[in-house]
Amino acid sequence: MSISSDLKSLLPDIEPESRREFVVKKLAVGFALAVQPICAQTAITTSAKDLTAGEVRIPVKDGVIPGYRACPSKGHGFPIALVVQEIFGVHEHIKDICRRLAHAGYCAVAPELFSREGDVSKMTDVNEILTKVVSKVPDAQVMSDLDASANWAAKAAHGDISRIAIVGFCWGGRIVWLYAAHNPKLRTGAAWYGRLEGDKNDLTPKNPIDYAGAFNTPIIAFFGGKDTGIPQESVDKMRVALEVVGNPSEIIVYPDAQHGFNADYRPSYNQADAQDAWKKMLAWFKKYGA
Repeated sequence: MSISSDLKSLLPDIEPESRREFVVKKLAVGFALAVQPICAQTAITTSAKDLTAGEVRIPVKDGVIPGYRACPSKGHGFPIALVVQEIFGVHEHIKDICRRLAHAGYCAVAPELFSREGDVSKMTDVNEILTKVVSKVPDAQVMSDLDASANWAAKAAHGDISRIAIVGFCWGGRIVWLYAAHNPKLRTGAAWYGRLEGDKNDLTPKNPIDYAGAFNTPIIAFFGGKDTGIPQESVDKMRVALEVVGNPSEIIVYPDAQHGFNADYRPSYNQADAQDAWKKMLAWFKKYGA
């Protein structure tokens, strides 16, 4: 694998033969095939004007993964926003989320966290994505890749490692909770409609609700009242669990919203609720110093 000289200095000190040949070496162009057709009338395209934005390569413990970075083109010491993908990978919507965060003053980085397991952007069936790729991604690997992404942002993208926030959607919403228990330096995070309970195995040994007493920072979480994949009972259990341990995280349920209500390129998009949640998220980040 060819690695540019500027990135070689950032690679972990490991032997070349221990670096894996990853399946995904470049990000998807456009939207993932599984979410076609795209709702062009509502899909948001955020300009990269006054930003430094584009695909990057992020050193991780066993090689290099692709990612997308967007940050203001002038200045330095920006708070870092780790952006965690849906099950569809780092496609155009996630890139756009990064640009929106950059316009709000963040160094936003979205690592392709499925790089080792498969290219979900070219899969047309959601069940195939879940069984062939998502189910094979270890939580521990994701935590490590996110740590590496934050470190990369601080070294190569003018990010402030002391001010890290994380935002994730769907699959990434679950990851936000896990990362809040993993990284003691995390300032805060926003979990958008991520599952709180589910099957456990060696790769995903715990659910977010299992960590209720172990979060290092408060999280703001958004759910849709009409989400058929995340039971309201599960949301209520998490709210109670947080209250029991005195964690000031906030859970907001939009009664008329479906799963994926922030995904402006899909029929599930709910403009009013998405915009309200986005404003609440940015205010929450500021409140907790990110």
